[in-house]
Amino acid sequence: MRSYLTGFLLSVVLTAIPFWLVMTGTLSTQLTAVIVVGMAVVQIVVHMVFFLHMDPRSEEGWNIMALGFTLIVVVIVLSGSLWVMYHLNSNMMPDMEMSQLLQ
Repeated sequence: MRSYLTGFLLSVVLTAIPFWLVMTGTLSTQLTAVIVVGMAVVQIVVHMVFFLHMDPRSEEGWNIMALGFTLIVVVIVLSGSLWVMYHLNSNMMPDMEMSQLLQ
């Protein structure tokens, strides 16, 4: 029960700080975005440790191995998608118009 209470309190703090930063606007937009993303990553770790009880000892490490595989797949999909979108313009024909494509 103590683990759940600790996780809950950490989650509340990790939610309240970004909420306060965004609502007050005390910092620059870029710094606020970086802090919000950082707090989100920390909150993901808090949820995994305190609520899902994922640690290297759980199920002899299979949970951590599955998490690692998931992260690898997500990184490959995201980086591949960004790479395709970034190079999309260079793969288009220079004088191609949408009206020509519709005929």
